[in-house]
Formats: sequence, C-alpha cells, structure tokens
Amino acid sequence: MWKSVRKFFNDIHLYAGLISGLIVIAVCLSGTIYVYNTEIREAADSERYFVTPSGERKSLDELKSSVEASLQGEVVGVSVYQGADRTVQFNIKKEGEERPVTYFVNPYTSEILANNSEKTSTEEFMGYMFSLHRWLLLDKIEEPILDSMGNRDLGRFINGVATLLFLLGVITGLVIWFPQKVKNWKQGLKIKWSGNWKRVNHDLHNTLAFYSLIALFIMAATGPFWSYQWYREGWQKTWDIYQAPVAEGNKTEKEGNKIEEEVENEPIPMPSRPISLDQVLAFSNLELNYPGNTRISLPAEPGGDIGVSKSRTGFFARAGSDQLTLEPLMLNVKEAKLFSDLPVRQQIGRSVKALHTGEIFGQFTKFLWFLGCLIATSLPITGTLIWWNKRKKKKSSRKASSKSKEAQLA
Repeated sequence: MWKSVRKFFNDIHLYAGLISGLIVIAVCLSGTIYVYNTEIREAADSERYFVTPSGERKSLDELKSSVEASLQGEVVGVSVYQGADRTVQFNIKKEGEERPVTYFVNPYTSEILANNSEKTSTEEFMGYMFSLHRWLLLDKIEEPILDSMGNRDLGRFINGVATLLFLLGVITGLVIWFPQKVKNWKQGLKIKWSGNWKRVNHDLHNTLAFYSLIALFIMAATGPFWSYQWYREGWQKTWDIYQAPVAEGNKTEKEGNKIEEEVENEPIPMPSRPISLDQVLAFSNLELNYPGNTRISLPAEPGGDIGVSKSRTGFFARAGSDQLTLEPLMLNVKEAKLFSDLPVRQQIGRSVKALHTGEIFGQFTKFLWFLGCLIATSLPITGTLIWWNKRKKKKSSRKASSKSKEAQLA
C-alpha cells in the first residue's frame, strides 16, 4: 500500500518539478540575491548611507533648515536610522514636482551627499533582480506578447503557476522523503560523500530539501500573494485582515457624508507653530522605547497630523513596524497602532512580505532564507539529474533483458 501511495506522490513531485524547473531556478536565484537587497545597496553605495562621525551631530531642525535653504524645497518626511555613522534621509518636495526626492545628508556637516533621482549601477542591477524574481523580466519587453494581458501580468501569472507547482513539490517531497523501510529513516538526514556522484546528487536533493523544508514551504506559500487576486484575498481572509473594497458609488456617498460631518463639527482653528523634528523624534522614542529606525511624515496641510513609523533593528529584530499619529501642537498621541497589540493571526497576515523575504526575525531568519533560496535554486537541477539517471538505468535494464531473451531464443 505504502509503495503505491509513494509512487503516486513521486509522480506528482516529478512532473511538478520538470514543468516548473527553469522558472524556479530563475526565481530562486534572483531571490537568493534579493534577500540581501538592502545590504548589497548599502555596501556598494556606502557613500550614500554611511559617514565618518566627526564633531558634534547637528539637530534634525538644523539639518532641515539647511537642506530646505539649499534646495529651495520643503521637507515632507525624514528617516533617521540607528547608528552614529548613518546619514539622515530627507524627503524634499519642490514646487512643480509630483513626487518628493530623497536626499542623503551628512548629520555632522549638513552636506548633501546624494539623492535617489538617478539610479546607481547597483540599484539598476537589483532592479533587474527584482524584475526577474517578480515578472521574469517580461516587463522589460516593450511590445506586448499577448493581446489579452500586459507583459507584467503575464510574467506574474507564469511566476504564480511555477510557485504553486513548487509548493506542490515541497509537500509531496516531504511524503516521499520517508523511506519505504522505516528503519532507514536516518539515511535521509545525511549525505554520503564517499558514494559515487549519483548517490551524492541524490542525497543533496533529499537531505538539503529536508533541512530547508520550513523556509521553502513559507516562501512558496507566500509567493502567489503577489500573483493572484484570489490568492491574496484568500490569505487576507484566512488571517482576518481582509477589507472588502468599497464600491465607487458607496465610496462617493461616504465621502460626502464625511465632508458634511466635518463641516458640522468643524473645530475652532488653533494657532499653529513650526513642527520641531527633534521634539517629535524624542517623543516618539519615549512612546516606542526600543532601538530602531524611525520615519517621520509631516502634514501636507497646516495643523494636520504627524505620522511616525518605527521598526526594530538587531540580529533577532522582529518584523512589523509601530505607527503613531501625533497632534502637531502639543504632540499628543491621537492614535497608536502597535504591531504587538494585534492578534497573532493578524500579525501573521500582515507579515506576508517579511515571511516571504525572511525578515520576520531580522538577520537571523534572513540568513536562513538565503540558504533556503540557494538550496531551492539547486533542487530542480539535482532533481532532474535523479530523473535522468533513473531513465538511463531503465533503458539499460530493458536492453539487457532484450539481449538475454534473444540469447535464450538462439
């Protein structure tokens, strides 16, 4: 019974792997590199992100005044990173521009070191890796391949199919990993390096896949989230984070009611004062008392709310940022959205990107995901070699049996 069940799962595993093999290699290889996207960018373009501390560090308000005067623009946001050697990133909106530009500023000298309006060679390379991982580079082709959908949608669809097949391969692989004889289960936990290359290849496929099983399953289970709307909605409903889209008519009606309510309950205008970034940062660090990177979003209109987002740093840093909405005059907390306050189900649901990229517990899980991606890249290759060797073995045995039959007849 077990033999026939195992063969059934083995066939599913085989054909899922053969069909998706080339796509999986491309997606997983680019994913292996993209796991360390931030670290690669910061290492290659270190002059943007790091400075040599010298003298006294200037306040955020001093830096803001200097940058605005130099660029003739308005600061709409600032990102402050943990570490004395990190640059401060200011988002500057100039008149006539649709989007703000990020400027990297030396916090000790107020010198503007670079901006993100022009991509570096490293950013272009990582952009290609992201495109390969998400859309198989089809978005780089200008002419539409199909009339029914755009190239990006086509790449997303093919990627999703390959990822689902890979997920099926992971599940069936776990079943066929168990040997036919239970007493031999330890063989699946080690590689027999003294064997011939076929045995080593077989062990590499079985053993490495087993040790990386959890990472491979999570990566494959979260991947289709960005490929299919039905999968995304299913994920959100499973983890209780789904919000039904508002119909256009209802949306307009609700917006109208909201405007009427605002007019009726319009508060008496209060005198405004310049927002101190240093005070906002100090207050935020008191409310969110842990080491981390902080982003401050300034209000678009006078008297509007200040947005603060902070994420943890460290080797085992947990993913999930905390958000504060601050009243600008007295810096009172109007709303606090703390990741730790969410139910566990919603924490998992909202961490889909961190689960997919391995950032769920900082550098610790990123390294595990990097190894998992590396192994996943090798699995279609080692699996195809196993299938090819078995195929050759069957052909050889058939020739041998036909020759023995001929000899018997003679």
